[in-house]
Amino acid sequence: MKLNRLLTMTMILINRKKVKAQELAELFDVSVRTIYRDVETLSSAGVPVLSQQGVNGGISLIEGYRMDKQILTKDELTSLSIALQSALTSYEDTHAQAVLEKITGVADDKVKQSMDHLFIDLSPWGQNGLLKEQITVLKKAIEQAHCVSFLYSTTHGTMTKRLLEPHTLVQKGKVWYIYGYCTLRGGFRIFKISRMKDIKEELRSFQRREVHLSEQPWDQAWQQPQNLVELTLSFDASIQTLVEETFGAAHIDYDKSIVQISLPEDEWLYGLLLSFGNRVQLIHPPHLVDIVQRRAQEIVALYTQHKS
Repeated sequence: MKLNRLLTMTMILINRKKVKAQELAELFDVSVRTIYRDVETLSSAGVPVLSQQGVNGGISLIEGYRMDKQILTKDELTSLSIALQSALTSYEDTHAQAVLEKITGVADDKVKQSMDHLFIDLSPWGQNGLLKEQITVLKKAIEQAHCVSFLYSTTHGTMTKRLLEPHTLVQKGKVWYIYGYCTLRGGFRIFKISRMKDIKEELRSFQRREVHLSEQPWDQAWQQPQNLVELTLSFDASIQTLVEETFGAAHIDYDKSIVQISLPEDEWLYGLLLSFGNRVQLIHPPHLVDIVQRRAQEIVALYTQHKS
């Protein structure tokens, strides 16, 4: 741990002209005295560290000091830094931040410019602070193998108390989920974080179960044959781009303006179909046509009643 702290501290000092001892102490969760001991250790190892007291003081390196930059290629440094920057838009991670500091410290001007060519912001519009806080709590529980408890709301608004052995955070379709073993259901489940309330990390620990994440088990469960329904939709040419974004070009017959696709039937699907308004018409299956028609009529009745 100390060796890693010393290396990270060196990279931070390379990247910045001067850093307060208190700032480093907070970053590494140690005392200021420990930071000054680290400065002495670095000096003894030949790293030219300077420590200045006073209001404008701080810890710095002698001007021009550099470390070997050949650990990674320039393209690798750029790719890694972009990935870390993206991750840090969704949750707090001091380790990822420290690695990013290291990369920036050894990067030359060309790499730093390339880092600005692409920025992947995974946070929602409006900077949802609650979601970032929830993801941070869940990530910490995963790392420490601690169970989490929470209230979970279904699409119908029913709340259930859950105890979960969290295994993996998943972002899919711009939405964050947590995948883990649910003690209530006795199996692996995936939960939409936005539906989780009162998330608490418990003292109860668990042994991580064997899962094959490369197989994306949450996708397999979602696409079980018994859950799927064959859809045929016609769409207005004016929203062709939106239809492509939603269903994928492979499922579209452009000559007939028809979409044919299999999707799980649930509240999400009903809402999706209604969201297109009068620009998409469901043709098949008949039972789903009845459901969408009934819900559309209920919406009209609601607003008619409100107007009167």
